[in-house]
Amino acid sequence: MINVSYEDYLAEHGTLTYSNVGISMLPMLKQGRDLFTVRKKGTERCKKYDVVLYRRPPSSYVLHRIIRVRASDYVILGDNCINREYGITDDDIIGVLTEFVHNGKKYTADDVCYRLYSRIWVTAAPLRIVLTKVRHRIGRKRHEA
Repeated sequence: MINVSYEDYLAEHGTLTYSNVGISMLPMLKQGRDLFTVRKKGTERCKKYDVVLYRRPPSSYVLHRIIRVRASDYVILGDNCINREYGITDDDIIGVLTEFVHNGKKYTADDVCYRLYSRIWVTAAPLRIVLTKVRHRIGRKRHEA
């Protein structure tokens, strides 16, 4: 079996369809059920709400959402995460989500329902983060008791 990097695959084919691994993009993508398609990132800057596939050194890849565009980098957060990632640059990003299959239904990044979901999810991120931290603290206290 030949191992091809995501970068090489995108360079050759232009798009990549894959199944996510992990829970960081719940509820949008569920591991083992849903698929996502990314197109190779061009020279253009990404936009707030874009879901991007990027390289995290040394050799892992992450699919998360841009929540803030800054002059030279991006702030990125998984839909089911509480820790923002800073300093992700255009050089780190290799693909931008164009469509996904959620629970058997196909959506595009231009779909009105998906765009509304993206905006609500990003706007609610600070509240979701606080509630998740509170829930974790309560869980730890119960476990300690």
